[in-house]
Amino acid sequence: MAQSGIPEDLVTVGYVSGAYGIAGWVRIKPYSDDADALLNARRWWLGKPESPELRDIDMLHAKSHGGDVVAQLMGVAGRDAAEALKGHQVQISRSHFPALSNDEFYWVDLIGLAVENLQGEQLGVVADLMDNGAHPILRVVKPAAAAAQAGEAAKTPEMLIPFVDRFVKTVDQAAKKITVDWESDY
Repeated sequence: MAQSGIPEDLVTVGYVSGAYGIAGWVRIKPYSDDADALLNARRWWLGKPESPELRDIDMLHAKSHGGDVVAQLMGVAGRDAAEALKGHQVQISRSHFPALSNDEFYWVDLIGLAVENLQGEQLGVVADLMDNGAHPILRVVKPAAAAAQAGEAAKTPEMLIPFVDRFVKTVDQAAKKITVDWESDY
């Protein structure tokens, strides 16, 4: 059951990894290298991963600090209060995300898309993305049923496909499909 007043377009953008200093600031580990949305959204929604309960909190100040974001939140006074938030996921409304050009995608929008190669073979679905420094990489997994039917081991087989023009030919978000120049046995 959804809590009233919670936006329907929330996206998980990171998690609280601990306190920062003694004044109640928190350290956030963002799920993306680009934390613009996290830095600019004035209202955050916090919740434990295992709980459906969310609470909104006003972000007063935020800044990048190394690969993390440190923030001062309304009502979080002192190190103990900040430490109590450790492990909470941070969600923000999608409306706070910066606009993208036609050939750009938010990673969260690619997760769950079906991946097929130029020969029409279904390779699996995007389970995750990672950044190797040079470019993002799609982590594509076969659905468990397809893997079992193919007689593959109990562990879910995966493919790592560089998310670059050479291999990724089309991304059709409306059709929920990515077409790649990649063989099924790579």
